[in-house]
Amino acid sequence: MKLGDLVYWKDVKKSGVVFGVGLVLLLSFACCSIISVIAYSSLAVLLGTFSFRVYKNILQAVQKTSEGHPFDEYLKWEVQPSKEKVHEFVDIILEHFNQTVVKLRDLFLVQDIFDSIKFGVFLWSLTYIGAWFNGITVLILAFISVFSLPKLYEMNKTQVDQYLQLACTHIQELISTVKAKIPFPAARKDKSQ
Repeated sequence: MKLGDLVYWKDVKKSGVVFGVGLVLLLSFACCSIISVIAYSSLAVLLGTFSFRVYKNILQAVQKTSEGHPFDEYLKWEVQPSKEKVHEFVDIILEHFNQTVVKLRDLFLVQDIFDSIKFGVFLWSLTYIGAWFNGITVLILAFISVFSLPKLYEMNKTQVDQYLQLACTHIQELISTVKAKIPFPAARKDKSQ
């Protein structure tokens, strides 16, 4: 199943399980340490699998059948990734990392003044978000948004697109007004040529 199918709730059961488990984990991280969450989650899984194994063994003994290990099909799964897959994954991560580092270098060293100003405004707004919310709270809100906003947009696409177009028009007008009133070196070079 693809991520898009999950967030658009194509299969309600699978989306519900992923959403529920993810939200419970994030809420657990909000109130407990990561070590405690991992330990308690692992204990719960171990207790469940152990109980199921004992139950199946008792059932086989009472019915005098020999079905074998109840998790036999899962024990046959190949859990070690191939070297090629690992290299492919690392290459993708490295490519994204390098692009991010180059972009951050350009933003911090003010290669493009407008991009750096936008980045500064973004960082400034993050200071307010950081004052209002804890990091895990932002993750919880983002997780809930990922599972709710795409479906809401799909259901109300025409109205949302209409208001987004209106907002984009106003933003473009504001940017062009600011560019016209503030003389930047790049604007002077264009006029002199």
